[in-house]
Amino acid sequence: MNARVEMFDVVVVGGGGAGLAAAAEAARLGRSVVLLEKNPRLGGSTAWSVGSISITNSPHQLKRGIRDTPQAHFEDLGLLAGPYAPRDNLQLRRILADNTNDVFEWLCGLGLEFTGPMIEPPHRCPRMHLVLPNSRAFPHYLGRHCAKLGVDIRLDTPVERLIVENGRAAGVQARDAGGSSAEFRARGGVVLAAGDYSAGRELKARFAGEDVAALEAVNVTATGDGHRMALQIGAVVVNGDIVRGPIMRFVPPPQDRWIVKLPPWRWLARSMRLAMDHLPDAWLRPFAMSFLTTALGPSPELFKSGAILVNRSGARFADELAAPARAVPRQPDQLAYIVFDRKLAQRFTAWPYFVSTAPGIAYAYLDDYRRNRSDIWHRYSTVEGLARGIGVPPEALARTFGDYNGTGRGTRPPLDAAPFFALGPVKSYVVFTDGGLKVTERLEVTREDGSVIPGLYAAGSNGQGGLLLEGHGHHLGWAFISGRIAGRNAAFEARSDK
Repeated sequence: MNARVEMFDVVVVGGGGAGLAAAAEAARLGRSVVLLEKNPRLGGSTAWSVGSISITNSPHQLKRGIRDTPQAHFEDLGLLAGPYAPRDNLQLRRILADNTNDVFEWLCGLGLEFTGPMIEPPHRCPRMHLVLPNSRAFPHYLGRHCAKLGVDIRLDTPVERLIVENGRAAGVQARDAGGSSAEFRARGGVVLAAGDYSAGRELKARFAGEDVAALEAVNVTATGDGHRMALQIGAVVVNGDIVRGPIMRFVPPPQDRWIVKLPPWRWLARSMRLAMDHLPDAWLRPFAMSFLTTALGPSPELFKSGAILVNRSGARFADELAAPARAVPRQPDQLAYIVFDRKLAQRFTAWPYFVSTAPGIAYAYLDDYRRNRSDIWHRYSTVEGLARGIGVPPEALARTFGDYNGTGRGTRPPLDAAPFFALGPVKSYVVFTDGGLKVTERLEVTREDGSVIPGLYAAGSNGQGGLLLEGHGHHLGWAFISGRIAGRNAAFEARSDK
């Protein structure tokens, strides 16, 4: 049976921040647009994110008397890139730095509310703005905007391959929500905005190695579909080996945290912003703790102070001071527990001894985990009781304590003061991958030699093109900025006589 064929001016693959921005821009220019999203709802990794975006010369900065420039932001991005800076795409970095203010005004005009700015060294001034009430506000407002502009949004519609005719990307073949094959043809261009490959085992293995390939992803649906399809027709990936991971994080709670469930109503977001601007920190702390104890991982200071990692067998398996996150995936069930005693627990109750932190937001201490994450907080009067509580063999854990307290701890203090504690399980994750398709400044996808693949554009992680996005708020900023540019240029290719 032949696949059903539908014709549009622009076809957008992916319903995260980049795809929604691309679809909105193409539709604003009067083009017919279809947006194809494989998941049952919009959002992609944008909805999984912290929700921060780094902006220059925002109204929030100006209100606080902060004078900033795109050039200063451009320079600070180089500092954030660190040793990778020589590999950065300076043309794309310039586009990012020069367009943050414009895209922020656009987002605010759609109804989104932000708090901030917050400081994050080595930024020379506060630039990080946090969306309210949570990151799901992005797909809510952008999706609503796209619908008003007439974008045809198709959910549960995975794209399988690009259609190429006479060397041009002419559309995509997909599977619709009913399971039938369908072709979506583009008169103008196809925009790939399908996210990164943090959950794409084959692509991770190809570009970053087998050790990285074994790691779980924060967003399990980020399988690199856009990268894969573009590679099949001659595109190339730049900086494919740069991966944010392995990073140890506490396993997610059995249910979504309450702050994620807050509806993206504008009055609620505005109320939260006013509260954050005027209420004492003690009133705001429950909001911050819900995030800090769920989405982030343990501070290295825990291990420097004597905490150890044990696996399901009750055995210590790595030097906790030497990149232990790389060893966690090789353990049974790919998980571990952070184990410590009363002396260490008493220390991690106040700054500077925090369990986790987010720059500019707050610090979470052991008591915060006891209150907010009872599912991963364990306290017992004996080592054997702790072992039973976390489900490891008591004899093995007692032996591990004995070995550590004897000759295995180096200069760290012994773990010998009851009661005994554990946080976990923890796992090592890939948060995101930074490899993107090679693109022009117009976000056209190119081959290795720089020649353009006609009709094909990429945005967000698909269109990262060698751009380095270290620091909070730059992946989201690039998603929206690159999405709008790609959508605009794809729209210009569409015939005016539709």
